[in-house]
Amino acid sequence: MAQKVLVVDDEKLIVKGIKFSLEQDNMLVDVAYDGEKALELVKENEYDIILLDIMLPKIDGLGVCQQVREFSTVPIIMLTAKGEYMDKIMGLEYGADDYVTKPFNILELKARMKAVLRRTKALEEENIQKIEIDDIKIDFDSRRVFVFEKEVNLTAKEFDLLELLVSNRGKVYSREKLLDVVWGYDYPGDVRTVDVHVRRLREKIESSPSEPVYINTKWGVGYYFKD
Repeated sequence: MAQKVLVVDDEKLIVKGIKFSLEQDNMLVDVAYDGEKALELVKENEYDIILLDIMLPKIDGLGVCQQVREFSTVPIIMLTAKGEYMDKIMGLEYGADDYVTKPFNILELKARMKAVLRRTKALEEENIQKIEIDDIKIDFDSRRVFVFEKEVNLTAKEFDLLELLVSNRGKVYSREKLLDVVWGYDYPGDVRTVDVHVRRLREKIESSPSEPVYINTKWGVGYYFKD
């Protein structure tokens, strides 16, 4: 999926140059020329990263950064003029992830963007190694599952099935797709294998397996974990 970037700067030539270069890398780029418009766009869209100038009309970049951090953890790189040392420090204190000093080389900017996105992805992956959903706790590293603080023993395939569904909550998987992903395309069994494992999972994690809350059936389609 193409990465979506918001470029915020009141210097239209700079914005045009950044936009053109990022679009050459197949990124989707929105632009804003003042702080108010930037905040409006961030509230209406989901961005992978924001490039944010400090000196902006209406609301300056530091103010925008501070307000964005009240509702979003989207990575932010501040664009600062040469010598604005305190602005760099303040930007990081307000929640920015990095800064680039103007005038900058577009290759340097792209390298900073890649580094910030890598760090963000690593943190997200670390955060999903353990997850709690109501009374269920799942530790993906140790492959352990707890329900009402009591550990339940899952077979390897039961855990693989649960991990796939939990990691893609709300997404409906057909029995054929589950068989392909969890057991492998060359598995000699049939889709009834999936039904058996779903039933066993429900018996282990659902309070009422006959009226499941977590692992749901989309009739005529397949199974999904509650969103």
